[in-house]
Amino acid sequence: MRGSEPDDGGAATRPTRIHVVSDVHGNTEALARAGDGADALICLGDLVLFLDYADHSRGIFPDLFGVENADRIVALRTARRYDEARAFGRELWAGRDRNAEILGAVRRQYAELFAAFPTPTYATYGNVDVPDLWPEYTRPGTTVLDGERVEIGGRVFGFVGGGLRTPMNTPYEISDEEYAAKVEALGEVDVLCSHIPPEVPELTYDTVARRFERGSPALLEAIRTTRPRYALFGHVHQPLVRRMRIGATECVNVGHFASTGTPWALNW
Repeated sequence: MRGSEPDDGGAATRPTRIHVVSDVHGNTEALARAGDGADALICLGDLVLFLDYADHSRGIFPDLFGVENADRIVALRTARRYDEARAFGRELWAGRDRNAEILGAVRRQYAELFAAFPTPTYATYGNVDVPDLWPEYTRPGTTVLDGERVEIGGRVFGFVGGGLRTPMNTPYEISDEEYAAKVEALGEVDVLCSHIPPEVPELTYDTVARRFERGSPALLEAIRTTRPRYALFGHVHQPLVRRMRIGATECVNVGHFASTGTPWALNW
């Protein structure tokens, strides 16, 4: 799936190439190269790395509490023992200023990540992002969109950021109703860009975590009714299916960029 994706349906005066990434999770080095050879970069969120489930030594959590505690919290969450995981987290945070320490670590990551964005970049939030902080780090050449549209190379791209509410309680989770309102606000677009996938079992199941992540019924309905050329998303790091067609729409998980370091490319 990685690499160039031909699309012969356009009639632009010159070829346009867009690179798309999602789930950056702290991979600043690869992000700095992600726009090479493209007219624009699209980032579908999850810039922050709180805890790397593949390497428990990486992220805000192990930096604060060590790898052994990271091993334990991952084991509890993977086993869906969320109440125990939350109780363990409360023990670790006892006597510490949780918000201040996490926000300080997030700020340090954002300073590096936003500096790595090429020009132009079009970005939306992931569920582990902190939208209130983005204005502090967004530089000229980076456009942040959420429930909004933009035209790139004669095509209309619509963006929906964040995730739906889960027991994980990540920073940018919203209600189904609020999420659906953002999807509806887009209207008809050529390319529907979101952090989470539409609610389709094959697209939401993570084969390593062995669980279904939350997908959006509103995105699925928009795909069926407005028929965009593409629906692009991330969030599910090891999906059962990375791409599938729903009617006229090619649905593509653009990849766990933190591990691949390779953007997905769209040409027309």
